[in-house]
Amino acid sequence: MKTFLIMKRKKAGMTQAEVAKKLRRYQSFVATVEGGQRKIDVVELLAFAEAIGFDAREAIKHLSSVKPD
Repeated sequence: MKTFLIMKRKKAGMTQAEVAKKLRRYQSFVATVEGGQRKIDVVELLAFAEAIGFDAREAIKHLSSVKPD
């Protein structure tokens, strides 16, 4: 998921700080999620999708195709 979120954020031309501002969180929160140190739940995924501007269903499809570590 972290690679997916980074790809979507960069495709949208956004910085971590800009995403964080839309999420009303600190930039370090976005960095922690993108770095894989923190997992997000479905509600947070929906918030990321809205903040960045991608379809959350695409993220769920991506998750279903990723093999577990």
